[in-house]
Amino acid sequence: MKPEVLRLAADLSARGEPFVLATVVWRRAPSSGKEGATALITPDRPVRGWLGGACAEPTVVREALKALEEGSPRLLFLGPPEELEGRARDGVVTVPIACQSEGALEVYVEPVLPQPQIVAIGRSPVAGALASLATGLGWRSVLSEDGAGFESAVDERSYVVVATQGHFDEDALEHALATPAAYVGLVASRKRAEAVLGYLRDRGTPEETLARVHAPAGLDLGHVSTDEIAVAILAEIVQLKADGRLGPVTAGEAPTASEPRHEEIDPVCGMTVDVADARYRTVHDGRTYYFCSAGCLDSFESDPARYATVAP
Repeated sequence: MKPEVLRLAADLSARGEPFVLATVVWRRAPSSGKEGATALITPDRPVRGWLGGACAEPTVVREALKALEEGSPRLLFLGPPEELEGRARDGVVTVPIACQSEGALEVYVEPVLPQPQIVAIGRSPVAGALASLATGLGWRSVLSEDGAGFESAVDERSYVVVATQGHFDEDALEHALATPAAYVGLVASRKRAEAVLGYLRDRGTPEETLARVHAPAGLDLGHVSTDEIAVAILAEIVQLKADGRLGPVTAGEAPTASEPRHEEIDPVCGMTVDVADARYRTVHDGRTYYFCSAGCLDSFESDPARYATVAP
């Protein structure tokens, strides 16, 4: 992997942004891809690194975005249509490429999804233990001892735990509820938790917002130590996450859905072409046709009647 791709992957991971790593694991000449070549692909589609030529790269990008949406890796075989059946096996996605090259590629596509994030608020031992244990799980963690400005670190994958031990529970919880955090917990006794929620209710916080608060935070393990309280909180989060009860909560406007991709079939080679990124296109009899390469476009324009009749 090239150093610049490695640095970008580390930077995106640190910022909690999703991406895909696509690595060539096999090739047959004259494909321009090389074994070990790796590219990084982000949801906005730019490719950093090198995978192959004009036929292979758009196909890999399309499959990479599907892998990102589904959250699962896949092995791609890109080659002539007549070879696809022989290459088909469990876990392999076969994709025809029918450009002039007789080469073929196998590309491993691996989505890298952001890890959950714990945002612990307070300078209590519980807050410190939470941040430390979350890091041990491979999660991202933020420890805000004074509760100042922690909101900027919170997104839909964040789990915010207020553990100030009574110092500024009310303010911290109010700010936490204004974020899109998937989980908001309060470390307090039941009596103390009721008092904090009552204070926010009196300040006009809606009941449906207060209902987001897990208080006391964590599974009830009885009388336990500080570190065990942190374990109980993480255990509750893991349990809720596994049960599918920690979906993202939006603050303010709902997030806009990603725009669906519009795809067309190259009438010459049969490859799928992403219309938004299609460089080669032409209009024939009032219809626009899209092509994976200049060669396919030239073939079409030299005999449009031949290919227009087979276009879907």
